[in-house]
Amino acid sequence: MKPITKEWLIAAEDDLLSAKKLVTEKRLTNIVAFHCQQCIEKGLKAFMEERGDKSVKSHDLLRLKDLAGLKISEKDYIFLATINEIYTDSRYPGDMGLMPHGKPTLTEVNEFILFSEKLLDRIKQEIGY
Repeated sequence: MKPITKEWLIAAEDDLLSAKKLVTEKRLTNIVAFHCQQCIEKGLKAFMEERGDKSVKSHDLLRLKDLAGLKISEKDYIFLATINEIYTDSRYPGDMGLMPHGKPTLTEVNEFILFSEKLLDRIKQEIGY
């Protein structure tokens, strides 16, 4: 495994761990959602790097998935599209992790965590980590 791949995966795992530790705080659901988005983004970039493709400076999970060539089910694609709506420019902390309807619910962020973990595990398995 390439060193850069491992760095991306560790960063993705850190985001997932952060989401899991913060999920009990209803006030922080937007932060949990943001960490889930970041986990997936970094996992996809690890996948690209390990395949020999340079990761691109993009936060668009759908674009990164396509560039990585990662195949997912239609159901997972729809869920990925939902999480993709979360990313905001960090210069606006009041908006960080918000969805079009506002702060995600505890139920939503718990689903985001499960999805992020599942996708990251799949990426790690395909990479051989």
